[in-house]
Amino acid sequence: MFSLNVRDHFMIAHSFSSEVFGPAQRCHGATYVVDVTFKRPELDHDDLVVDIGLAGSVLHEILAEFNLTNLDEFEEFRGRNTTTEFMAHVIFERLAKAVNGGRLGEAAKGLTAMTVTLHESHVAWASYEGAL
Repeated sequence: MFSLNVRDHFMIAHSFSSEVFGPAQRCHGATYVVDVTFKRPELDHDDLVVDIGLAGSVLHEILAEFNLTNLDEFEEFRGRNTTTEFMAHVIFERLAKAVNGGRLGEAAKGLTAMTVTLHESHVAWASYEGAL
């Protein structure tokens, strides 16, 4: 299996609603470093996993929607805890839609899996991995 990784980051504010989160129930900030790993069993006709430039650009566009915002203000997240795990899945779904819509090039349709990892700090991170 071949893989290619691109990395970016975004900064958000949010709060959680459950006593399990302790002081994080109050509004607080986070800076996430985001790694996306694209996977496929064989390289494309140009010997690539995916076009690294397109992958980085599309990831940046997706993260721009959330960068420097308060996730508590997003209607689609109302009633949810926007945990690191939750946001990894949100970003995965948006990237999967971009892949399936041809935004990463026609050859990207040969991708079979993808992993989105959000690094909350140097000691804690969460991922969502799925088939494409």
